[in-house]
Amino acid sequence: MSDKILVEVSARHLHLCQQDLETLFGADAQLHNRRELSQPGQYVCEERVEIVGPKSSIKGVSVLGPLRPVTQVEVSLTDARALGITVPVRESGVLEGSSGCTIVGPAGKVELKEGLIAAKRHIHTTPQDAAKFGVKDKEVVKTKINTHGRSLIFDDVVVRVSESFNTAMHIDTDEAQAALVVGEVYAEIVK
Repeated sequence: MSDKILVEVSARHLHLCQQDLETLFGADAQLHNRRELSQPGQYVCEERVEIVGPKSSIKGVSVLGPLRPVTQVEVSLTDARALGITVPVRESGVLEGSSGCTIVGPAGKVELKEGLIAAKRHIHTTPQDAAKFGVKDKEVVKTKINTHGRSLIFDDVVVRVSESFNTAMHIDTDEAQAALVVGEVYAEIVK
C-alpha cells in the first residue's frame, strides 16, 4: 500500500429507513441491488426518487442500500441552492437540526423534517492504513489532490477508521469539479 488514497466522488443520493421505503415504493417494497460500491456491503439500488424543494426538484436521485434506521439525503451545495434549501455540511448520520425536503417515489411521498445534508468530506480507512498514515478515528486532516491544472489542498477532512471499510476519500461533485477529479485520482494526507 502506498501513502496515496483513492479519491471517489459521491454524487447526490439518499439512504432510506424501512418505513420511508414502504411509503415511497409500496408496502412490500425491497431494495434491488444494481451495483456494489467500494465500501463493503454498500450498493446503488435500482430504485430512484425525486427530491423536491421550494424552488425546484431533482429527479432520478439514487437510493443506496442497505436500509438505515433513519432516512438521510445527501446533496451538493449546488444542488441545495437549485432546490432553494440551505443545508448544513455534516458527517453522515449527524442529522439533528439539519434541513428537510420532500421525497417523491412511485407509490407516495415523504415530508422529511430533517435529514438533508451536504456530506462533510471524509476518508474511510482500515485500522492498518490509519496506522500507516499516522491518523486516528475522527481526526480532522488536510489532503492534497494532485491533478493537471487544478491541484487542491482540502482542509477539514474527517478520518473514519473501521475494519469494515476499504480505504478511500469521499468528496462531493462540487469538490470534484473544483479539483478537476476525472478518472483515477489520488490524495495524500498533508502533515
